Amino acid sequence: MLKWSDVLRIARDGNLETERKVAKSENEWRAQLTPEQYYVTRQHGTERPFSSQMCSLFEPGLYACVGCDELLFDASEKFESGTGWPSFTQPVKENAIAYHADESFGMVRVETVCNVCAAHLGHVFPDGPPPSGLRYCMNAVALKKVKGEAT
Repeated sequence: MLKWSDVLRIARDGNLETERKVAKSENEWRAQLTPEQYYVTRQHGTERPFSSQMCSLFEPGLYACVGCDELLFDASEKFESGTGWPSFTQPVKENAIAYHADESFGMVRVETVCNVCAAHLGHVFPDGPPPSGLRYCMNAVALKKVKGEAT
């Protein structure tokens, strides 16, 4: 289980290796993604809070990256954060997410991106529920719900 100290260490020392990488040209990303998905995932944008029904969706299943289909989160780790964005306590595996220190807007945050295709997902904060204390605050348009559960 990842804790805040692990996230900070990975962001500082380098992200974990992944089994595959997906790289596409900007034209290929634009052709694949909706304008909002492109803005969020490729231009590091943020969707409006409370703009997605995904915030209140709590059925079993998995969430994958909209860009490369990499599995990122299990619905069993999802919780209601009240922030207006889907929130999770843990990724499905330690190397699913890459972490980058983000010092924009006069604060220090940790940006989360898909470790396979580098799609911007959102940020992780140390104010989540026990036992991890993490809150992965994700843009719903960066994720897609897929059937099934983690094995």
